Amino acid sequence: MQRYVIKDITVINENKALSSDVLIAGERIEKLGTLSGLGESAREIDGHGKYLIPGVIDDQVHFREPGFPLKGTIFSESRAAVAGGTTSFMEMPNTKPPALTQELLEQKYQTASGSSISNYSFYMGVSNDNLEEVFLTNEKKADVCGVKAFLGSSTGDLLVDNFLTLDRLFAGCQVPLAAHCEDEKTIRSNLQRIQGLRDGPLTAEDHPLIRDDQACYRSSLGAIQLAMKHQTRLHILHLSTALEMQLFSGLVPLEEKQITAEVCVHHLYFSSEDYAALGNQIKCNPAIKTPADRDALWKGLAEGRLDVIATDHAPHTREEKQNPYSRAPAGLPLVQHGLLMMLEHHQNGKISLEAIVNKMCHGPALCFGIAERGFIREGYFADCVILDMDQTTRVSREDLLYRCGWSPFTGHQFPAAITHTFVNGHLAYENGRLDDSVLGKRLRFIR
Repeated sequence: MQRYVIKDITVINENKALSSDVLIAGERIEKLGTLSGLGESAREIDGHGKYLIPGVIDDQVHFREPGFPLKGTIFSESRAAVAGGTTSFMEMPNTKPPALTQELLEQKYQTASGSSISNYSFYMGVSNDNLEEVFLTNEKKADVCGVKAFLGSSTGDLLVDNFLTLDRLFAGCQVPLAAHCEDEKTIRSNLQRIQGLRDGPLTAEDHPLIRDDQACYRSSLGAIQLAMKHQTRLHILHLSTALEMQLFSGLVPLEEKQITAEVCVHHLYFSSEDYAALGNQIKCNPAIKTPADRDALWKGLAEGRLDVIATDHAPHTREEKQNPYSRAPAGLPLVQHGLLMMLEHHQNGKISLEAIVNKMCHGPALCFGIAERGFIREGYFADCVILDMDQTTRVSREDLLYRCGWSPFTGHQFPAAITHTFVNGHLAYENGRLDDSVLGKRLRFIR
């Protein structure tokens, strides 16, 4: 059994920063406190001047398998995740074929069990005509993270726009229902109007005008009304507007919330002013919006209206992204750099390390009821990350682990570094080197 002792490190956990030693034995955190006399029975890692945080749990990624091997696979993107400090992920159903049956869902779990070096779970997908399959997930509460619904915004076969179907879904879903909320009618109306105003083709700078704050607000409001009607456990993904912040409250502890909210790293980092330089690279749904919207998201985060920070990692090939705006797909690769993005905000005085851990580690664990993860606690799985805030990380194409091979951050230097990532006690990443000899585990849930 491999044992590690991390000496004299600052542990960021449960709103505290404490200097401690940490003993990892096998898959678990065995001891916190002052440790001595271990001799050669444990490998010692010097933590002086560094920080230990729980591994990031990313509740929204698109790893593109099956169906899109040039964009990503569970193998490639889980390696990028671990290098970026993400030890557990929850992956979305819009693959090819989409995960619309229990059989297809379990096939994804089987693939991950043989290729993912991070821990994993997968959402069941919803369409207008597969509710019987969806409701079978109710019998797998401990084994599946939740159900994902695209409410009113088309994504292949996963659009759910039939009100009777939606009402039945909210009434019958007994696991967390994660929702992408954009109103398709509003989007189409905006598109027609803006096309009429332009002499030439649309560009990425039109994206937040087409997928505007009203499209998001109307859909989110409708989802919340249905959840309140049926007492559904609803989690609204990637909030992007100031308008939507009034729909959520920070007055109730996360553990008691029926309706929770997520914000993504790119909506906190970029604004509509960045389209001029980055164009389709930052085209995503929902769109990155105005600086005022970004400011409101930060305010909502500080007030506890937003419960989780995720990446919505969604890789596409460089060639696809270089298409004209109307043909360029939405989404960008982020899982290798999401934590670093937030650490840059910390270095700039925008957010504390404790708050980052609350929203990227504790929050997802509490929100979804993940068993024995998300915290630095004795007896918990040793999913943890060492940070060096005195180092920097320069993003180069050579160091990218995304299968798509590009990032909007190429050439950027982050003012922090991820030096070690442990997954179930296995040192999977150390100073730029991956050890993918040990695979991750399927997440389990307490509900």
